[in-house]
Amino acid sequence: MKTFRIGGVHPAENKLSAGSPIREAALPKQAVFSMFQHIGAPAKPVVKKGDVVKVGTLLGEAGGFVSAPIYSSVSGKVSKVDVALDASDTRRMAVYVDVEGDEWEESIDRSDALVRLEDRPDLDAKTIVEKIKQAGIVGMGGATFPCHVKLCPPPGEKAECVIINAVECEPYLTADHSLMLEKADEILVGVALIMKAVGVERGYIGIENNKPDAIALMQEKVKAYPRIEVVPLKVQYPQGGEKQLIDAVIARQVPAPPAIPISVGAVVQNVGTAFAIYEAVMKNKPLISRIITVTGKSVKNPSNLLARLGTPFSQLIEECGGLPADTGKIIGGGPMMGKALISLDIPMTKGSSGLLIMNEKEARRAEPEPCIRCAKCVGACPMGLEPYLLAKISSQNMWDEAEKECIVSCIECGSCAFICPSHRPLLDNIRLGKSTVMGIIRERVAKK
Repeated sequence: MKTFRIGGVHPAENKLSAGSPIREAALPKQAVFSMFQHIGAPAKPVVKKGDVVKVGTLLGEAGGFVSAPIYSSVSGKVSKVDVALDASDTRRMAVYVDVEGDEWEESIDRSDALVRLEDRPDLDAKTIVEKIKQAGIVGMGGATFPCHVKLCPPPGEKAECVIINAVECEPYLTADHSLMLEKADEILVGVALIMKAVGVERGYIGIENNKPDAIALMQEKVKAYPRIEVVPLKVQYPQGGEKQLIDAVIARQVPAPPAIPISVGAVVQNVGTAFAIYEAVMKNKPLISRIITVTGKSVKNPSNLLARLGTPFSQLIEECGGLPADTGKIIGGGPMMGKALISLDIPMTKGSSGLLIMNEKEARRAEPEPCIRCAKCVGACPMGLEPYLLAKISSQNMWDEAEKECIVSCIECGSCAFICPSHRPLLDNIRLGKSTVMGIIRERVAKK
């Protein structure tokens, strides 16, 4: 069975919410919309205090080409435009909406009727990309890169295939799994739209074999799409990384930065993104909601919730039985790449794939011990780097050396920290070094 060739680890899966049907979360009393829900320039607010909005009303326009607009997921009145804390522990510009009823913009098709590509002969590549851009679609796997940018390859590059990331390799998370089980037809139309947008004849959907029901269903559904293939994959973390998935599916390895997936002819999109594209293009629905997994060993009812953007995390946890008494840490995302939250008042955004409530025993870090030079971190690194070295030179502020050792190639998957028998804070130090080095590179480029 296929998988990527370099590194990888096997953390316990803990897919506690697997098989749980998607439940629609209740509307919040107040929704908070950060203008920074994507990589690139933040959106610019276009509403003011006192404005009345509906579901689907534009709140913030894109701040540049690498940016995305923000739409209201609720109806009500704008109470203020101010800063709000986000999951990165940063205060960002945001729009606050006091919720009143649930009134939608009339342009949005709210029916369940499936619209296939053959039903819309008017759709050409340019129109599809523009609709995706206007709907504010970003990568739903967590990276939140504006989708329309990926669908516009730079000069000299040409797409040969589309790869759909349905791996969901992070332990605990099951949002993508549940989506495939309930929205397979819509997802496949979304894949066909992506393929038409970039002008390719081949599409692949990579799914790890710990989701046999999703693989079976998608393989049955894909019979109607001869140019799309479902690719079962061996379970191995971090197979959901773009470069690892490309290697696993089409056996091509993306070189070090500045090379990107299109450099080897691949356009990669998350399975949730494919569904959002279907809704944007075929239903005229902007990105206003998503599925989020709320889970943990002490959580009363681990669930996959369809929740409106802007809903506070505290409400989503209450819908799953409330905060357990033995809570030690709350992670935004999964345990490998997610980050600890300092508040439950943080609002859900486009990139919110999961909430993991860890109990006190799980959350407690082991005391770091001296490195024993076992090289397990080197063997586990899916990028072929030397994590022990990158962590050491980062802790000593040796930024030139860190750049030479390709620290910017790190995908921050956490495999090194997971496998380390000495419990060294490898990822913490490498993250600091990577962000510092990238800042130095940006300053250097700006001066040229």
